[in-house]
Amino acid sequence: MTATVFLIQTVFGFYILAVMLRFLLQCVRADFYNPLVQFLVRITNPPLLPLRRIIPGYRGLDLASVVLAFALQLVEVLLVALLFERSLGVGGLLLLTAMELLKLLINIYLWGVIIQAVLSWINPDPYHPAARVLTQLTAPLLRPARRLLPPISGVDLSPLLVVVALIFLSLLLQDFLGLLIGLR
Repeated sequence: MTATVFLIQTVFGFYILAVMLRFLLQCVRADFYNPLVQFLVRITNPPLLPLRRIIPGYRGLDLASVVLAFALQLVEVLLVALLFERSLGVGGLLLLTAMELLKLLINIYLWGVIIQAVLSWINPDPYHPAARVLTQLTAPLLRPARRLLPPISGVDLSPLLVVVALIFLSLLLQDFLGLLIGLR
């Protein structure tokens, strides 16, 4: 049963990650012609194009991507719950789905900031497609952190501030979920 859960979480997890990244990269207006963005667009287009006919965007946000990510996460949570023969009410199922998506969002930014910080130490080509996407993705978090904590003697500590904040948010989310589960 553990192998089945692993397989379900892996298959759904990678595709949900792709959909979430596509949504986030659209939000930050990442370069559409970047090869990594094109890859995400191509693998997520099959379910998204028909879904967009039903669910329009709102103020530049691709709501079809959000609905697809939520639906896929809901199916994953439901399948895992069924495998463990756990009964979740509709409210619990929806809440757990939303929490899982929030955890994924936090992890995307956490690892994005960490990878970007490590890459800054080795000074890669700033025009490399991966470096550009990473910069575009993490800029909305790092920009305010840099205003709050400017570089000290040329050392940028803003990624550290963002990582600490993201881990704090993750722990708060974990505590909130534990509290909710403990109330049952």
